[in-house]
Amino acid sequence: MNAAADNSNQKYAGRRALVTGITGQDGSYLAELLLAKGYEVHGLVRRSSTFNTTRIEHIYNDPHDEGRLHLHHGDLADGGCLTNLVMGIEPDEIYNLAAQSHVRVSFDQPIYSVDIGAVGALRLLDAARQLNSRRPVRFYQASSSEMFGKVAETPQRETTPFHPRSPYACAKVFAFHQTVNFREAYDMYACNGILFNHESPRRGETFVTRKITRAAGRIREGLQHKLYLGNLDSKRDWGFAGDYVEAMWLMLQQDEPRDFVIATGETHTVREFLELSFKHVGMPVDPHVEIDPRYFRPAEVDLLLGDASRARDILGWVPQTSFAELVGMMAEHDWREARDERRLTDAA
Repeated sequence: MNAAADNSNQKYAGRRALVTGITGQDGSYLAELLLAKGYEVHGLVRRSSTFNTTRIEHIYNDPHDEGRLHLHHGDLADGGCLTNLVMGIEPDEIYNLAAQSHVRVSFDQPIYSVDIGAVGALRLLDAARQLNSRRPVRFYQASSSEMFGKVAETPQRETTPFHPRSPYACAKVFAFHQTVNFREAYDMYACNGILFNHESPRRGETFVTRKITRAAGRIREGLQHKLYLGNLDSKRDWGFAGDYVEAMWLMLQQDEPRDFVIATGETHTVREFLELSFKHVGMPVDPHVEIDPRYFRPAEVDLLLGDASRARDILGWVPQTSFAELVGMMAEHDWREARDERRLTDAA
């Protein structure tokens, strides 16, 4: 970090942030960003019988961040726990990133997906409201381009009507409007980031992008023979999660709260992502990929393309990572992991 950046970050030293979903892809990148700026970061972690902190373990090993990252057991299903936590920590900023975020799984688990994604957000908003009556707090709600669903216009912007096509997306629409309602009813600083698809090597392995890049590396190393996918013609606006968490933070640094679309403004098909991934590892697609109807959604979202003009003009935010760079980053990471796995297999 250069001296100018270091001095700039000093003004944030001592700020406290609460991040739900801190063990997820976005939560881990956001934690890194906030810690680099001098924040004290508190993360909400669901208690389970296995450790689920893999994405943030490297932060514990960084002596510079020692004592500034605190994890708390809790759940968005438990309103009393959330209120006690928020009132006890008294954060300056709250980032609600937690959700059952897999769209296809939300059709299989609609009640759970909606309880956490919709009502869970409301529980956290109400906890923030109670703290806001004592001292100011700023609230960020992770909204999603899936809310646009069966799109009314292309590209999609902040004024585009929502037409959700999954339980996950319906839950996000509810949370979006509750965030706006709390902003208007209680004069809270609360805003929505309508983020289009954003990926990274930390993406969950069941998501189509990571499923593709892992399979490419494993097939290249002889650890896997086939990759089964659904609709290859779906078009998405894909960016890098590390770029997108900066936009989240910028939304909470403005004089007035507003909602923002965060996107690259480019659309690519799943097929393009697939072909670039296999090209990166030097493998042809055709013999190794098959279409499986099980991976089609009951209601498809065919095209998502975002217009992030408001974010560019007000936040000064623009994506830094191209689609090709993103795919290459993910494919290289997973190919390296496949090579390590093969070496261990050969050694055994």
